Amino acid sequence: MCIDAYLKERERRCAKIEVYAQDPSAQAINVKPLKGREGLRLRVGDWRVIMDDRGNVLAILDIGPRGGVYD
Repeated sequence: MCIDAYLKERERRCAKIEVYAQDPSAQAINVKPLKGREGLRLRVGDWRVIMDDRGNVLAILDIGPRGGVYD
């Protein structure tokens, strides 16, 4: 993947996280609770953002390609 494509994907992930932080219902179709551990999964294309939403604080625990991020 070239650097431009990587940066564009990174910006896309950041934008989705910001949208969720401002209005969780806006990303409801892309967010699901994790099974087997605490936290939420935000789907952004082939990437997954693992996060913990505790009211006023949104903690990003991990970001990675689907499949590998759950290990």
